[in-house]
Amino acid sequence: MSDTATTPSSPDTLRARAAELDAAHASTDRRDAFLLPEGVIYLDGNSLGALSVAARDATANAVSRQWGEQLIRAWNESSWWSAPERVGDRIAELVGAPAGSVVVGDSTTVSLYKAVHSAARLRPGRSVVLTDPDSFPTDVHVTRGVCDQLGLTLELVSPGDAVARLDGSDDVALASYSQVDYRTGELWDLAAITSAAHDAGALACWDLCHSAGVVEVGLTAGGADFAVGCGYKYLSGGPGAPAFIFVAPEHIAAFTNPILGWNGHATPFAMSPEHVPADGITRARVGTPPVLGIAALEGALTAYDGLDVADVRRRSLSLTAFFVECLDGLGIDLPVVTPRDESRGSQVSLRHPDAYAVVQALIARGVIGDFREPDIVRLGFAPLYLSHADVLAAAVHLRDVVDGREFERAEFATRAAVT
Repeated sequence: MSDTATTPSSPDTLRARAAELDAAHASTDRRDAFLLPEGVIYLDGNSLGALSVAARDATANAVSRQWGEQLIRAWNESSWWSAPERVGDRIAELVGAPAGSVVVGDSTTVSLYKAVHSAARLRPGRSVVLTDPDSFPTDVHVTRGVCDQLGLTLELVSPGDAVARLDGSDDVALASYSQVDYRTGELWDLAAITSAAHDAGALACWDLCHSAGVVEVGLTAGGADFAVGCGYKYLSGGPGAPAFIFVAPEHIAAFTNPILGWNGHATPFAMSPEHVPADGITRARVGTPPVLGIAALEGALTAYDGLDVADVRRRSLSLTAFFVECLDGLGIDLPVVTPRDESRGSQVSLRHPDAYAVVQALIARGVIGDFREPDIVRLGFAPLYLSHADVLAAAVHLRDVVDGREFERAEFATRAAVT
């Protein structure tokens, strides 16, 4: 992840380059599908995706017509009951999974708990679960909790060392990793780690929160056993949007939901006190689904209609590569911790000792990114609504913030509750 110095480029040269790249990627431009504030360059789609016209309209329809007019009849008349599987099938297309293997409805934390718990139980007699010490904290917390409950040992092993740890082992039940590092944006090799897990007789579970919608995930092609992901980042389902869980078809019949709820019952309206798991991915459901959240997510996913994820990925790689090109060309001397090759997600992370203040100074200029401990300026590039022209403009703002030392202003030093 070393930086490579280049000869500075003039703004005019970079503007011409941006126009050329925007023309080359015009087929994946969905900016008109989103409601973005005037004068804002939004580089935080990896935390909360922008509101789309379709998500707004779908939510309004679910509230005013379905809930407001149909009332409880909407469970049937507007297909509320089957929405978790229906929207799951749409997400399955984006992550390279077959229909009937994905369902939405719970938070990422709950979904991960179900996946890790069930996976570990599918490998009785094995005592170890692997996860990344640098993964998003909830992944480590949840995985540790499952290990404590099942009497297993949690080993914190980085994804880069996972294949070596798995080689020849007979004690690992599960390797559970994030496909993209949430801080650095590094993209890990799902297929290679999964293959190593299988060779060792273990299973593999993947967190797709920072890859769904912007990376060719390839769950089936990569052999993944389980996966989870949120709906509110690149998928733009809205704050707190329901997450999804994937269970590979070969494991569904043996999937044991650790949270037995009536929505996962074979005959939920029989109101039986005995739990009989539903057939198929429905057995991964728990309680009454968040209908309004699912409606917003279903609307948001229409932004991908007519698009191939491979083309979205190419646009993403182009945007992030061009941003690094702009950093180099404008002489912005900040360490880039995101890989410069294609082993990255859809973000670029930079280091600065006053990273929080730098982010606040950028926000004051209308460039919205975010900060991650200890010193990361994290900028997410949601490809559906960002242009290369936006990327150049953001880089110019960053140069001016750093060179003009705007981040030293007192108002940028006080941290808000959410960073």
